[in-house]
Amino acid sequence: MTITFELSARDTEEKRNASPRQQENTDMSEKEKGTNNSRFREIISVLRKHNITRGLSPKKLRLIMEDLGPTFVKIGQIMALHSDILPKAYCDELMELCTDARPMPFEEAVSVIDESYGRSWKKVFASIEETPIGAASIAQVHRAVLKSGEEVVVKIQRKGIYEMMARDIDFIRKAIKLMPPISLKGMADFDLVLDELWSVTRDEMNFLTEASNIEEFARRNKDVNFVQTPVLYQQYTTVHVLVMEYIDGCGIDEKEKLLEDGYDLKEIGSKLVDNYIKQVMDDGFFHADPHSGNVKIRDGKIVWIDMGMMGRLTEHDREMITLAIEGVALNDVGLILKAVLGLGEFKERPEQRKLYEDIEGLLLKYGSTDMGKINVAEVMTDLMEVMKENKIMMPHGLTMLARGLTHMEGVLSNIAPDINMVEIARARLAADFLHNFNFKKELKNTGRSLLKSVRKMIDIPSMTTDLMDEFMKGQTKVNLDLRVSKDLAFLLRRLVRNIVMGLWVMALLISSSIICTTDMTPKFMGIPALGAFGYLMAVVIMIYVFVKHIFSRK
Repeated sequence: MTITFELSARDTEEKRNASPRQQENTDMSEKEKGTNNSRFREIISVLRKHNITRGLSPKKLRLIMEDLGPTFVKIGQIMALHSDILPKAYCDELMELCTDARPMPFEEAVSVIDESYGRSWKKVFASIEETPIGAASIAQVHRAVLKSGEEVVVKIQRKGIYEMMARDIDFIRKAIKLMPPISLKGMADFDLVLDELWSVTRDEMNFLTEASNIEEFARRNKDVNFVQTPVLYQQYTTVHVLVMEYIDGCGIDEKEKLLEDGYDLKEIGSKLVDNYIKQVMDDGFFHADPHSGNVKIRDGKIVWIDMGMMGRLTEHDREMITLAIEGVALNDVGLILKAVLGLGEFKERPEQRKLYEDIEGLLLKYGSTDMGKINVAEVMTDLMEVMKENKIMMPHGLTMLARGLTHMEGVLSNIAPDINMVEIARARLAADFLHNFNFKKELKNTGRSLLKSVRKMIDIPSMTTDLMDEFMKGQTKVNLDLRVSKDLAFLLRRLVRNIVMGLWVMALLISSSIICTTDMTPKFMGIPALGAFGYLMAVVIMIYVFVKHIFSRK
């Protein structure tokens, strides 16, 4: 007790003798420490409320994150995208996270505007509605009227949200280090999730980034006559405040109202999917959060709003996605395998045999399904599950796409359930191929591939002979240690000989058939003599192989 008193007295004396700036820093440090302690106690209280010590079910995890506030809701949303690192049951549950939040008081909202503009909000706006039309974890949106008379919406960032989320993430990083190995820590790479969360969230909290997204989206879709983007008021947009046109349209999920206004729901759905595929495959820049609240219908046009979360795909990623779509459409395991290996991120090369079998099992699930009934989002989720089983990580752009496709399927199932994204995607890809087809380039590539194949075919006999010589000398490295008997060696020689002879016969037949389609002279019995000679040589080799086989039998 004496020591505590002496220290307290000493601290008081030091505070008394400190400079005003030092005192201010000390007070801020103590205030920050007190805030951190308070937040820590709040987190502990929530965990106790949900009996965290008795296990963590998917539903319990979702409820905990909702109770812990904006940071944890965002973490849950990011984790929901990662079925490649988190069990599917947890991902499905986290997709149901409630994003609505309690709105901040109007006085606090306008104070953010005042601080951002450096003047009163009344200098810019004639009026702002006090009740927000929407409130989320990072910001809330109010209807307003500019001094110039335009109806707009104002997106206002929550005061202190950046600092709060930074503090929470720091807490989580420290808590992860204390987690036992047998927990969610073993299920997911939380460092990866947190890094991705902080990257995505920082972009969302910088409204200048969203403004840039709006401008880019409008530019890329300016030639699409059925798509619109809200007008951005750049002069009134800052890091914490975003002002854009108010869209007085109809929600895409308001079916009855759309039908009353004379809209064809199937046409809307088809155009929506077509434009979304354009965003993904042509632009590589797509809306990553296309739920029904972010899509409006106005004057016969689709209006995309809320560009805070956008996804990007490289040209290579788009090529691999095209391969995957073709693989599903054609039920081709090889194409999907190539796409997965081209898209995935992995520390070590996966076992191809297992990966092949897993993809084959995936296709068996959809192999008998009519193309018009395939759920793209479900296929994507199942494919991510396969990648997780094979320790393959999906790049950030693809996890964003998975989220977007899930929302798109949800919208379609509501307004036009008969529409299938795979069929529309395949049609668009085919049209793009024909439109962008470069005959000269393709002919050159085809010729190069053909020449390469011919050279390899010519080398096959010598390569096979060298391989067999090395094999017989014991110089070839194999996974199994085998002792070759004389009978086995004889059998292998005969097998290789027959394969080589078969290749020569095939080559002679193909080349002779091609020659016979020409008017080459001289001719024998109405066909080019060279073609006839090729056929004759093929027959001779076949007879030789047959006779050799008969006399070599034991």
